[in-house]
Amino acid sequence: PHLAALVLARGGSKGIPLKNIKLLAGVPLIGWVLRAAIDACVFQSIWVSTDHDEIEKVAKQFGAKVHRRSPEVSQDSSTSLEAITEFLNHHHEVDIVGNIQATSPCLHPSDLIKVADLIQKEGYDSVFSVVRRHQFRWSEVKKGDNRMTEPQNLNPAKRYRRQDWPGELYENGSFYFAKRHLIEKGYLQGGKMAYYEMHAEHSVDIDIDIDWPIAEQRVLSFGYFGKEPLKEVKLLVCSIDGCLTNGRIYVTEDHKEMVSYDYRDIVGIDLLKKRGIQVRLISDRDCSKTLSAMELGCVAKVNVTNKLQVLKDWQENMRLSWKEVAYLGNEESDVECLKQAGLSGVPVDACAASQKAAGYICKSRGGCGAVREFAEHIFLLLEKVKSARKQ
Repeated sequence: PHLAALVLARGGSKGIPLKNIKLLAGVPLIGWVLRAAIDACVFQSIWVSTDHDEIEKVAKQFGAKVHRRSPEVSQDSSTSLEAITEFLNHHHEVDIVGNIQATSPCLHPSDLIKVADLIQKEGYDSVFSVVRRHQFRWSEVKKGDNRMTEPQNLNPAKRYRRQDWPGELYENGSFYFAKRHLIEKGYLQGGKMAYYEMHAEHSVDIDIDIDWPIAEQRVLSFGYFGKEPLKEVKLLVCSIDGCLTNGRIYVTEDHKEMVSYDYRDIVGIDLLKKRGIQVRLISDRDCSKTLSAMELGCVAKVNVTNKLQVLKDWQENMRLSWKEVAYLGNEESDVECLKQAGLSGVPVDACAASQKAAGYICKSRGGCGAVREFAEHIFLLLEKVKSARKQ
């Protein structure tokens, strides 16, 4: 049977405009679940249903196909079931739909693999995700009502300790898998049903976690970053023009060039060095005088015609794996380096080609704190590596 992953990503959002492609830890929100779906290798096709051009563009960048949903199922009042039904009406080859929520960025491929087995091998008609919570519930008393509240799942005279109580299962909204015949009857849950219990740390819902920085910390700690395990970064190569500087060149009357840089970026470079990470600089043009004036103390290569070859030479001479190399670029000349490096980033104002190739898109512009921001991202991933080693 044809199992299709379907991510519903409408352009409208009352809370956060274009939330589905807003950067979360340097990756568009929808990118986290698409990466997990692709790496699970259980879907015959992976789709994003959207009504928005920018969301379509991001979806295709991450390798998904796009179904352009109609205005009728793109309203604030439209339901997921209506959007899924429309998708099936246009794709008769699909037998099972795995509806994955774009707002669940801590989803892992291992979860999707197990759910695919439940519905394909064990014969379930629908499978949905839940999380175990240890929360005591009380009956609601409306204002003006003289009734007393009553316990719903506890005895107040003998409250459970957390370790003595198994808790309860709640839908967490990460995914809903269902067979076509069930959806055509108007159900996402029905027939032979099963729930799939996700780890609490993987159950992150952006619809609930309104505080974006908190959600980013959760993703950096528990998100899925790819098939290969992370390694400690030991080398950062940074493009000078457009990353360390804003790319502007000021020319004086006596034909001297001047550029500007952000002191925060210099601090970021110093912090990287203190953590034992080498920082090297690279440029298409001859900016040796500028570098000399900045006194950064970094190895630099200027007037480069083939950045990838320089990067490979540095990587081989330092005897590093590509997972130990980070690259910050912003132009088309950086694309191949961004693809090769284990950790790659670009400023928010980088060209479209480099943004597509990068794994992390900074909130900062080039020459305005992007290097410092990327350094902080590296530090967070180093903590993740150390945490994984302890486990």
